[in-house]
This record gives sequence, C-alpha cells and structure tokens, in this order.
Amino acid sequence: MSRTSLLLATAAFYLLTFSAHAAVEEGLAALEQGDLETAAREFQQSFKAGDADGAFYLGRMYELGLGTDPDLPRAADLFRVAAEADSALAQNRLGLMYLDGQSVIRDFEKGAELVCQAAAQDEENGLFNCGVVLLDGRGMEADPARARDMWSKAADLGHIAAANLLGMAYKTGEGVEADAATAYGYFARTAEEGNPVGLYETALALDAGKGIEADKVRAYAHANIAAALQHPDAPALRDRIEAELSVDEVSRGQQIARDWIAASEAKAVAQAEAPAPTAQTESN
Repeated sequence: MSRTSLLLATAAFYLLTFSAHAAVEEGLAALEQGDLETAAREFQQSFKAGDADGAFYLGRMYELGLGTDPDLPRAADLFRVAAEADSALAQNRLGLMYLDGQSVIRDFEKGAELVCQAAAQDEENGLFNCGVVLLDGRGMEADPARARDMWSKAADLGHIAAANLLGMAYKTGEGVEADAATAYGYFARTAEEGNPVGLYETALALDAGKGIEADKVRAYAHANIAAALQHPDAPALRDRIEAELSVDEVSRGQQIARDWIAASEAKAVAQAEAPAPTAQTESN
C-alpha cells in the first residue's frame, strides 16, 4: 500500500469512528429527552458504523423495557456481541448477568473473566465488580490486596460505592491498617457527591474528631443532610448532636445545610440544562 493510500485509509477509519461515536452521543441525548425511537435508531447506526457501545446501549433498552417490552435474552445477546467487540460497558454488564445467573447460566468463572476484562479497560463499574470477585474468590483466586487496588482505581474515577468500601475498610482496619484520616478522606469525597453514607460517616468523624479536627457544627450539618437523604441512622445522630449545641450553633449548622442543599440543587439544574457532549467536544 502506498503512503497516500495508507493516509486515506487511516483518515477514513477515523472518520468512521468519529461518526459511530457521534451516533452513540446522539442516542444518549435522545434517550435523556425521552425520544426512544430516535435513541434506538442512533444506537443501531453507531454499532453498524463500528462502535460496540451502540449494541450495549441498545441492549440496555431491551433490558429495561425502554420503547419495547423487557427482553432479557435479547439484551444478553446484544451485550455478548458488544463484549466480543471489546465494549467494556458490555463486558461488565454481561459479566454481572453470568455472576447472577440472569437470563444465562450462573457461571462464576465466565462472569469474573468478563468484569475483569472491563476492569482492564479502566471501566469504573468493571473495576468495582472485579474487586468484589477478587475479594470473594468466586470465579478466580481470591486476592484482597488486588481487590483494594481495583476499588482505589474505581474511587479515583468517581465510583461512590468503591470509595465508601475503602473508607469503611480504613475505618475498621479490615484487611488494611486502620487509618482514620484516610477513611475520612474517602467518606468526605462521597459526601460531596451527596451520598448518604458518606455524609453520615463524615458527620461521625467530625463529631468524634477521628481523622479530622472535631467540629460539632459541621457534624450536625452533615447529619442533618444525611437524615434528609434517608440514611436510617442519621436522624438519631442529628438529634444527639443538636442537644449538645447552643441555639446559635444549631442555627449555624442549619445554615450550612441550607447552603449545601441550595448548591446541590443549582448543580443539578446546571447539569440538566447543559448540552449533551459530542464527539467533537470530547476530542478537543
């Protein structure tokens, strides 16, 4: 092949890849707007153009019954096709189906293989689930240290459950040397994202001064927010701390909680109004 032909072929490949990825983004945008017919069409188009994630998202529509009756066997077939084409999203989801025995035979080895294939591509749910497999030793040899490494990577990518698991491990010293400061760091991270467990554990740490300087007012604010977000133990913690505070401290704590809620709501509105990302902006 001549150098010119090679350049043309390469350009054509990237154009095809760009178009395929753009179709997935268009499908996700349509899905968010409730236009299920357009979403399904865009996902089909993206897969035909070479983006395996198109088959994954189409499979999710069948799995969840979006625009059609739920059809788990059809979803599994689409996940299998996408996983074989190296979609990390599909590898993780199909792996979970094998681990659960959902519309496929329960097969721990196959399930572990798939979720860890997704982990090898740094897909955050794959990292989390591969860590679970490595901790339990179902489908592959148990390796708790490697499991924690997986969760650490997932947490760095923003996986809430992974961060909370690591926070609890460092809080209790289960499998690692107890480190209250490290535990607080993980819980504070998920608290910022509005996770009730993170908020509750952060409140406990601030109340007791474990891993962070004690601050009863902030502890009260975090417990108050966690209670509003339905953490079962948070109301009792909120009420206990409130009984220890002055009227002025309670007022300040409630103002912190109000400000937090307002900022969270504003962030949610901004995210809802933001235009869907496209392959053009993501490639810049």
